Amino acid sequence: MNPSPFRRVAIGAVASLSLVLTACSGSSSTGSAPKLGDKPVTIRATWWGADARAQLTDEVIKAFEKKYPNITVKGQYKDWNGYWDALATTTAAKDSPDVVQMDELYLASYADRGALYDLGKAKKILSTSQFDDQALATGQIDGTQYALPVGVGVMSILVNTDLFKKYGVKVPDDKTWTWDDYAKIAKELTDKSGGKIHGTAGAPGFSAGDVKYWARQHGENLFDKDGNVSLKPETLAGMWKYGLNLLSSGASVNTPTMVEDLTAGVTAGSFATGKAAMMGAYNTQITAIQQAAGAHVQLLQMPRVGSTKANFFKPSMYWAVSSQSAHPAEAAAFINFMLNDPKAADILKTERGIPANKEMLKHLQPTLAGTDKAAADYMNAVTPGESPVVTPNGGSGIEPELQRYSQEVYFKKTSPEAAAKAFIKELQGEIDAAK
Repeated sequence: MNPSPFRRVAIGAVASLSLVLTACSGSSSTGSAPKLGDKPVTIRATWWGADARAQLTDEVIKAFEKKYPNITVKGQYKDWNGYWDALATTTAAKDSPDVVQMDELYLASYADRGALYDLGKAKKILSTSQFDDQALATGQIDGTQYALPVGVGVMSILVNTDLFKKYGVKVPDDKTWTWDDYAKIAKELTDKSGGKIHGTAGAPGFSAGDVKYWARQHGENLFDKDGNVSLKPETLAGMWKYGLNLLSSGASVNTPTMVEDLTAGVTAGSFATGKAAMMGAYNTQITAIQQAAGAHVQLLQMPRVGSTKANFFKPSMYWAVSSQSAHPAEAAAFINFMLNDPKAADILKTERGIPANKEMLKHLQPTLAGTDKAAADYMNAVTPGESPVVTPNGGSGIEPELQRYSQEVYFKKTSPEAAAKAFIKELQGEIDAAK
């Protein structure tokens, strides 16, 4: 599978959290339920993203301010790297924006240090009734709702059906296929093309999603409910051994190409450039990838082991309220508008992912077309299992670590067994250090 979650982790962003770990204090669980007033209030909202996201969010802000004329929202945004540096700095200075866009990798790090507000206290203002329980669980730490998912995605296999047709390979039945089937089909594509393409764009192990899915289909989890690494070394080693077989058989692009693809990104890698016919991705990535590929791309369910429900909801991002906010009621009202109001849904559509709010998805469904519709239909067809434990405090650097160990394995500098033990020890050590 290609290393392609919603985004890649920047090491600088991980390092910036050290400011938060020592600077936050207090608890978001204290105090009474917030109440909306009618006096003029100004709140700040911050998010990462490009200009297009900012323009749409500004439109939502204007619609919100029209509904709540006494509340002014000042929006600010940065790119991915700059966002986390800025959020860590303002949080340490006790000057955090009221409303913050949050990512799964950092949710526990901020929540555990009291930097986020308990949204359960604002339930009279911020409704969660239209969210699936498993989607809500992605924003909970120890049962407390610190964030609400904006959009959700599920893991999938993307296939370039044009290449399948060109080389006379049948698209598999994704309701029954296994990992052995995946490997055989990938090799068949490579062989029938005479090496002009490869069947798959890479081997697993470059994203946390890869490891979580592999663990869950073997009856395990990456993290247990106490936030410790519960994945067995032999299970992780088995994933890397599978990847080595893909490489040695020619089913996958080679290791140097895999690493180049990691840097290039999913819209410029082997799959998007027509050099590979399959890749692992989240369903929500199909639009960007199909546009880049200029070919017909189809979503298939993940290969499986047995009948275990190994797939899971992956939040594209969350909205959360800072515990430092002097106006939690107004901040909660703004989040409620963005996630629960049809006017906001009509503006944002799927820009931040397929809506996690089931009613808003139902509202938008008739307007979705092409790949957006395909992504939504796929998510509705997949039955995910219980949501994985949120990445614990101290575990934010998991993806760069995975990428490092995967490269060592696939370049044959380290055995899968040794890499598995070392990775688990390193990750657990960081989690222990953060406690």
